[in-house]
Amino acid sequence: MKKILSYILTPVYLLIFGLLLLTFHPVQVVTRWIWGYPVRKKAVDIMNFGLLYTLRILGTRITFKGLEKIPANRPLIIVANHQSTLDIPAVIVGFRKNHPKFISKIELGKGIPSISYNLRHGGSVLIDRKNPRQSVKDILMLGKHIEENNYAACIFPEGTRSKDGKLKPFMPAGIASLIKTAPSALIVPFAIDGNHELMKNGYFPMTLGVHLKLTAFDPIDPKGMDSAVLAQTIEDMIRKELGQSPIPNPSPK
Repeated sequence: MKKILSYILTPVYLLIFGLLLLTFHPVQVVTRWIWGYPVRKKAVDIMNFGLLYTLRILGTRITFKGLEKIPANRPLIIVANHQSTLDIPAVIVGFRKNHPKFISKIELGKGIPSISYNLRHGGSVLIDRKNPRQSVKDILMLGKHIEENNYAACIFPEGTRSKDGKLKPFMPAGIASLIKTAPSALIVPFAIDGNHELMKNGYFPMTLGVHLKLTAFDPIDPKGMDSAVLAQTIEDMIRKELGQSPIPNPSPK
């Protein structure tokens, strides 16, 4: 019965998902043109609230934890695991007061209503993985942007989505680049648990009754910390939250 319901309810959710993207694309264009960033951002927040919470159509329970620990008026670097495209609305909704910006691949900068426009005009950076030198420059610019405005930057240091939910090793380079130009930023580890289960079959059919758990850890002041040690520390924290065993260090030869 549950499987039959998933085939019935998934198209309902996807229809609303698509309508939200199509509706808020012109809303973003108009609000940016007339009122600028603050009003356009409110429209983006509303859209992502809709993208996230209409998952309840699928029986999804959504639990945020730890957001009360997050300071305002301080640049943040949100370091999260990556399970699906639905991670983005969760970050935007949870950290909306901190104006989260993203490091995304350049391919996402066009062709997707609302999402591509927001990435291009909302302060995020679109990096070309074939041009690592330019990518580093763009990430450094993002660090400077959040430092100057007390915004947040979100980075997924696994480098790609984990479709089965198993955490991939965290790469420290992006975190190090952000810290370099945002020296007053605090690091906020953020564990996303459930999106891989929700989308284990892709967008159709989506899984019913998933509990999406979104956990923000205590902020970390990275001053004086080695970036590789920092990345490993955050990986271990998130891995523990997900109930996954740490990857053993290779034995010295």
